[in-house]
Amino acid sequence: MLRLHYNLEKMSMGLVAGIIVAASIGGIVEIAPLFTIDETVEIPDDMRPHTPLELAGREIYIREGCYACHSQMVRSLADELDRYGPYSLAAESAYDHPMLWGSKRTGPDLARLGEKYSDAWHSAHLIDPRSVVPASIMPAYPWLSRDLDTDLIGDQLATLATLGVPYTADMVDAALDDAKGQSQPDTEAGDAVRERYGADVAVRAFDGDPGRLTEMDAVVAYLQSLGTLTDAPYELLAGETQ
Repeated sequence: MLRLHYNLEKMSMGLVAGIIVAASIGGIVEIAPLFTIDETVEIPDDMRPHTPLELAGREIYIREGCYACHSQMVRSLADELDRYGPYSLAAESAYDHPMLWGSKRTGPDLARLGEKYSDAWHSAHLIDPRSVVPASIMPAYPWLSRDLDTDLIGDQLATLATLGVPYTADMVDAALDDAKGQSQPDTEAGDAVRERYGADVAVRAFDGDPGRLTEMDAVVAYLQSLGTLTDAPYELLAGETQ
């Protein structure tokens, strides 16, 4: 066997063909299961898609490269369960395009971050991380206080709807109003967000100023949604520990 491999290394085209065969086998093993994703991933009944404001925050999260230092996937290891909570389910990422599982933890995993800290804490942390976590090495993002660009929110929902995310035509048409309404509590616009996305959706002035819709509103709304889109992981873990 070693002799065969030695001879193959001396033939450039043979070596290329061998690499192609090996890569093809590996690719098939990884890609083929994706064609059965609809049958293998069972989406919980209470699973909801991101609201327009949360989706805008997710886009900013991607834009700023937050996924490079923070994962969003809790593994089924005892120390991770103790620190972060229930392990991640594939169904939780069913509506993510792209998924943000990540592969590096310079900072902590964020899969269960939602409602763990206050909106004020998140705003302060993003503007000056060391003001709330003195040992933090995270960069500051003071520019998130600028106004949120909402021009593409409706188009983003429409695009995701074509990919299977359950946004209705009403949700797409009301995307801009819902983005503004989610940061305006005690208003008809805020009530409309809850009607479309569920009573548990957070409707608050995330940056503390309901008079302006900012990138900070969007990012904090997104961070507060992480791990809250379905109760399935918590119910599954509770069942396993009984």
